[in-house]
Amino acid sequence: MPLRIYNSLSRRKETFQPAKNGEVTMYVCGPTVYDLSHIGHARSAVAFDVIYRHLKYKGFTVKYTRNYTDIDDKIINRANKDGVSWKEIAEKYIKAFDEDMAALGVELPTYCPKATETVSEITNFIQMLIDKGFAYVIDGDVYYSVRKFIGYGKLSGKKIEELEAGARVEVDERKQDPLDFALWKKSKPGEPWWESPWGKGRPGWHIECSAMSRKFLGDTIDIHGGGKDLIFPHHENEIAQSEAATGKLFVRFWLHNGFVNIEKEKMSKSLGNILAIKDALKNYSFEAVRLFLISNHYRSPIDYSPDALREAEVALERYYRTLERMEKDWPDVTNAKVHEERKKQAFQTFTNAMDDDFNTASAVGFVFEEVNRANRLMDSAAATGVDKEFQEVVPVIKAVFKEAASILGVFHRKPEEYFGEKRAHIQISEEEIARLLQKRDAAKKKKDFKTADAVRNELERKGIILEDTPRGTTWRIKIG
Repeated sequence: MPLRIYNSLSRRKETFQPAKNGEVTMYVCGPTVYDLSHIGHARSAVAFDVIYRHLKYKGFTVKYTRNYTDIDDKIINRANKDGVSWKEIAEKYIKAFDEDMAALGVELPTYCPKATETVSEITNFIQMLIDKGFAYVIDGDVYYSVRKFIGYGKLSGKKIEELEAGARVEVDERKQDPLDFALWKKSKPGEPWWESPWGKGRPGWHIECSAMSRKFLGDTIDIHGGGKDLIFPHHENEIAQSEAATGKLFVRFWLHNGFVNIEKEKMSKSLGNILAIKDALKNYSFEAVRLFLISNHYRSPIDYSPDALREAEVALERYYRTLERMEKDWPDVTNAKVHEERKKQAFQTFTNAMDDDFNTASAVGFVFEEVNRANRLMDSAAATGVDKEFQEVVPVIKAVFKEAASILGVFHRKPEEYFGEKRAHIQISEEEIARLLQKRDAAKKKKDFKTADAVRNELERKGIILEDTPRGTTWRIKIG
């Protein structure tokens, strides 16, 4: 089936083909670097990372740009609060963001420009708008004339006559209209500045993305993404700036990811419920955090809670236990070479889900259906022996797992790596666990169930859960 994407501009799914055959241009708004990145930033980064991976899987060459806003009022205020330079703040939190992205397995985009490294392109872009009558200068500041752009509001659905200067629209009595927004801000005493035709100052927030997108991807791009909170005013203003300056369509497909709520409440600093990515990764593997983030469709809201992450970790552990069982108990079968066409046919349900507006929820569901199928086949093989179905199907399932991992960015480690990472965090050695298991087995043989239960309870207090199976007692690390 063809790739179909929900376009926020048309408010419907459309068949996707890039403007240039075989090559996709994609721009996603990156962080304003004044604090640690939170789970909301992770949602957007992981969602577009999976989109990036799937586009490449389909054979497209993807030019992907994600920016850093490294000069902004928030950065200046944080610098003043901490008693350091704005540059130190920006560099500190760019480094922290990059570390978080690497920890989450997010692939590097093709380009990661900074606003401060694109000032000449920004000032040239602003000059184009002034020359075309869409912007004006007042005492070193430059503003965009919103009402001069026919079609303002087409992305957000807002009507210009209903708009008022709001929380993110700066109010300045010198502006010709309250809705006009800053393209260039005259520097205040003690603030950083760059030279421009209108005097010393710095870029406004909206203009940087228009300029960086044009510099790295051209006048018209295939995909522009970001969180739903950016639709208005940021993305609406980008459209106005870019299309007024170039006279061309700015973006062909607009994609927006849903919000992350924290235990059913909107995440906000005023509520004090901001969850930093680093904190989420303290108790759970990066794959569990990532699996949690992609278990809902990218456009849907997602509700974070410790239980939700625990469930993701449990599911992930089940996957790796299944893979471990396949590789340990039937290595000759599971490692058999699989014909490419058979793998493709088996993987079709997954690719159909991803081709339907990158439906990771359905794609993840398919993977766990295959986990269940693999376990049913292995249970049958353990009971009655290996049959033809087992020999034909199980290697295909393993190949499907590998293919899914390359797109979703989870399920790609070896079981020993996954479990080794978990075991590194427990406060008891494997030798001690083995000793206690022997003690418990001896107690059970003597029907000393009080001692056997005491050993089980002792291990559980130390984070080890015992599971009695027909093949003997196994143990796993307690999650959460």
